[in-house]
Amino acid sequence: MKQIHKNIILGAGLLFSSVGLMAQADMEKTDTLTQKVNVAFRTVDRSELMGGVSSVNMEELTDKSYSLYSLDNMQSLVGGFNGQLWNMGEALLLVDGVPREANNIRPSEIAQITFLKAAQAVVLYGSRGAKGVILITTKRGCNEDLRVRVRANGGINVPKSYPKYLASAEYMTLYNEALVNDGLNPAFSGEDIYNYASGANPYRYPSIDFFSDDYIRKTSQDYNAAAEFSGGGRYANFYTNIGYESSNDLLNFGESKNNRNTRLNIRGNVDLRMNDWISGWVNANAIFYDSRHDKADYWGNSATLRPTAPGSAPLVPFIPIEFIDENDAASWTLVKNSNHLIDGKYLLGGTQLNMANPFAAMYASGYQKATSRRFQFDAGINIDLVKVLKGLSFRTQFSVDYGTSYITSIDDDYAVYEATWNNAFGADRITSLTKYNMDKHTGTQNVSGSTEYQTIFFSAQFGYENTFAENHHVNGLLLAQGYQQTNSGVYHRTSNANLGLQLDYNYAGKYYADFSMAAVHSAKLPEGNRMALSPSFTLGWRLSKESFLEDVDWLDNLKLTAGYSVLNQDLDIENYYMYATKFTQTGTWWGWSETHNSMQTTDYLQGGNPNLGYIKRKEFTAGLDASLWKGFVRLNANFFLTNTDGLLAKPVTYPVYFQTYYPVSDMRPYINANNQRRTGVDLAVNVGKKQGDFEWNVGLTGMYYTSKNTKWDEEISYDWLRMEGQPIDALRGYQCVGFFKDEADVASSAKVNDNTKPGDLKYVDQNNDGIIDSKDQVVLGKWGAPYLLGLNLTAKYKNFTLFVAGAGSFGGKGLKDNSYMHVYGDRKYSEVVRGRWTPETAATATYPRLTTQGGDLNFVASDFWLYSTSRFDLNRVQLTYDFPSSMLKGKIVKGLQVYAYGTSLLTLAKERKYMEMNVGSAPQCRSYNLGVKVDF
Repeated sequence: MKQIHKNIILGAGLLFSSVGLMAQADMEKTDTLTQKVNVAFRTVDRSELMGGVSSVNMEELTDKSYSLYSLDNMQSLVGGFNGQLWNMGEALLLVDGVPREANNIRPSEIAQITFLKAAQAVVLYGSRGAKGVILITTKRGCNEDLRVRVRANGGINVPKSYPKYLASAEYMTLYNEALVNDGLNPAFSGEDIYNYASGANPYRYPSIDFFSDDYIRKTSQDYNAAAEFSGGGRYANFYTNIGYESSNDLLNFGESKNNRNTRLNIRGNVDLRMNDWISGWVNANAIFYDSRHDKADYWGNSATLRPTAPGSAPLVPFIPIEFIDENDAASWTLVKNSNHLIDGKYLLGGTQLNMANPFAAMYASGYQKATSRRFQFDAGINIDLVKVLKGLSFRTQFSVDYGTSYITSIDDDYAVYEATWNNAFGADRITSLTKYNMDKHTGTQNVSGSTEYQTIFFSAQFGYENTFAENHHVNGLLLAQGYQQTNSGVYHRTSNANLGLQLDYNYAGKYYADFSMAAVHSAKLPEGNRMALSPSFTLGWRLSKESFLEDVDWLDNLKLTAGYSVLNQDLDIENYYMYATKFTQTGTWWGWSETHNSMQTTDYLQGGNPNLGYIKRKEFTAGLDASLWKGFVRLNANFFLTNTDGLLAKPVTYPVYFQTYYPVSDMRPYINANNQRRTGVDLAVNVGKKQGDFEWNVGLTGMYYTSKNTKWDEEISYDWLRMEGQPIDALRGYQCVGFFKDEADVASSAKVNDNTKPGDLKYVDQNNDGIIDSKDQVVLGKWGAPYLLGLNLTAKYKNFTLFVAGAGSFGGKGLKDNSYMHVYGDRKYSEVVRGRWTPETAATATYPRLTTQGGDLNFVASDFWLYSTSRFDLNRVQLTYDFPSSMLKGKIVKGLQVYAYGTSLLTLAKERKYMEMNVGSAPQCRSYNLGVKVDF
């Protein structure tokens, strides 16, 4: 294995990005992936990792857990990952070393994913890697005849839940109540409410259900297929992946029947070996994405369009022409001239208030198509410089990515109709129609939203690896790398450039020392402060090789690591030129009289700070890696203490005249003022064994995490308002003590203003000044969950494989603050308002009084709306069957696999119903899929 490692390092194909180039057979390739891990700019033995690094063999995972998202279920497999690494923020994601997006590559294209969490693991990436790095390595070819793998998959998506809104009659009743609560007259008569409640004529007295089967399918469908081709010989290996995906959505009327997303990707990777000391590679990838959709904004309107409005006719989505009086010639003329007679039976409904509505728009407003094209190319060369110096190598890589996106649309105008009803003869008839707008179809295709981006990447490095006197292993790396991303509409390019140095030493695989350093540069800082050095030191000790533990039979491996790093980063510097003095002349105009000239003020936007510096990630880590009972138990744990020092703030201690509100002017500069600390432990434990035909493995991952602001530039009046010492993700709001009971309670208590009434929420007056305002807000909890849990299970029996993945987060808090919960003014009424406060229900009320006004402080952050976000999700269950080779008698088909899986299957949480309900967007779904994979 050491020889394989040496060959890869010295140039036998893809020094950095390939993990299987030297493999000669499937078993060897799998072994290489299992034992080798891609880290910063090189590949190392898994046993040589220095802590804060986790990896996933994606080829092995995809065979038992097929998905379309590259980072799917990673919390179940990787300790310390929950979409972020150690809760540091958005990590830098690299595909074959180049900054790219996770959703632009599919798991079937990936060989390995490495998660670099610790500062010492990311230091060589400079500033941009300071919040962690995720390395995605694509598949490579092999030295074999042509191999073909084809996979096809189809599934259905079943909505978990829909919001529940009140029908017309109940809405009208409660809206009247809200008006009365505000001292106003009711808007709807009892007769109107009765007619809507009876349901006798839903066209005259409608009660629109957006989630009815009339408009929505029971399920949506998606299909995908991928073909992989690989092979090669001594001098060239190739890998190709061609994939296609197609999906529709749940809407099922009008233009939405044509809604569809499609994606085509073509990837080609070629590895070349010119001779014994020069090798290289070329990678290319193209992605074609199209999304055709209606223009109705149906889901958004489902959360906002009320059943009816005071003083306006109700919205009737479709008007049946069979109800039009046969003697109403004018109305029949409108029918004959309409461009949109739905199913030959209905006109598009609307009112003066709702001339544009989602039902009419679905049929008549046209459609839009979002188009995206991505092209990614990279190439590199490896040179073994053994003739210059044994162990010396050189590697360089150049990449260019280019992408465009735009929207094409057909934008049509359309007419809607409002009916006037009459039942003079004992039956409801339409006696006239009012037409709003005109039907107009130009056929012109409009283009909008055009954007483009480009990424150019370059790196060059010298590597050195050698062993002296059998036990002294030395590695060295000297590199220069940088990239620049250009986005249309963004003035300043995103750039990263740095030099890197790494020196590794280990003695007999027992004692380890690593020194890494990056010289970073940032254009976000003033001249003179743009360069900085980021050093990192790490030590390791493999105790299991010590004489006092060598004879312990149950201990296979025990390794301890510890490190300290200081990374200089500009990721938390939001914009360029935050160090500069800025002025504006777009402020106030001053004049003395009509006969005199006026003049415009020149105002400060920002004071300058020539000493603005980098933000520093100062981190101490300690790690443990162990294997027990011949691999029956495998354990990896990491402790981290990370201080983020020098976060930017505008000082509050400057004189008050440094900032004015009219005209708006701010002379204060940004300074490196604030510090934060994150502390935590991540854990990954795997227990597994093979017993005859049965093989099983259970993996448990997790993280415990705390944080606080250790230094904060602030001036406070009261201790409970202090940011310093509080969690970084502190959730602040008012402390609620119930509802105001009556007028006497209102009169004797602190309140917002004189509009406060019985049934409003009552808060603790923290400073006892008799007024409820922002000074009374306290810490209610934390947005983030301090406890993370991941679980994965693999069980194999003969040719059957069962895979289960789940993830949980515990201890976090959230606020129920969407429009479904916060109902006031002219918002749509959801079922939660049934628990409203009234004088009769004061003892059992679960919701504030109804109001058509702002509700003052009823609908702001307070513990009344607080809920626990603790949950455990069963994310995936997949059952796979591999047909035995004895059944595949032909030489054409070498492998056949069928599988079935479900995703997002179960959520265990106290607030499950709220968590599973989307408001104003398409619903969350459970998915059920069948697939087949064939090897040729």
